[in-house]
Amino acid sequence: MAAAAMPLDELDRWLQARAERHPTATSLPVLDGYVAAIVAGPVSIGPLDWICPLLAIDADAFNHGGTPEFAAISAVALRHNDISNVLSTAPLRFAPIHAHKSNGDVDARPWCQGFYAAMRLRQSAWAPLLDLRNINHGLLLPILLHCVDDQGRPLLGPPRKGRETEEFLRNAHADIPTVVQAVRQYWMPTRYARAR
Repeated sequence: MAAAAMPLDELDRWLQARAERHPTATSLPVLDGYVAAIVAGPVSIGPLDWICPLLAIDADAFNHGGTPEFAAISAVALRHNDISNVLSTAPLRFAPIHAHKSNGDVDARPWCQGFYAAMRLRQSAWAPLLDLRNINHGLLLPILLHCVDDQGRPLLGPPRKGRETEEFLRNAHADIPTVVQAVRQYWMPTRYARAR
């Protein structure tokens, strides 16, 4: 698989060139967030069910090695395995691939939108963490506060005005590695109990 995979910088360009096909991932940060949610989420999802919409490819692309689509599939599978391995063996080393703003600040929005897009594949399975009455709902806040709905409105509602909110939004990306680990741990007892 590694030999067939396109490098991540090439994958980023390939995704951007496919924008007219409406892949879920339009950039590497979106793809990375999406894959992280697949790894850390509540249920296992078959590769065809999540990779095809992610890359805007047909299932048949899995059967034809030597194509750009197959190289992209291989790169996604490698990133999935890398994230899974890091979260399993060295969770403190987990590092999302974030975009950067023109001033150099981290732009967590694309990564978070990718994570949320993967959540939507099995939104009912994510329901316990989306329930405001669940104390663990807070695990998703550093991610969801960067997300918008289909109409472009903030998913969690408009942020409060003020310097504190701006500071929190600017630095919330630093909590994402920790919350991804915690989300994975939260789902582990039920996800792997179902897989048996």
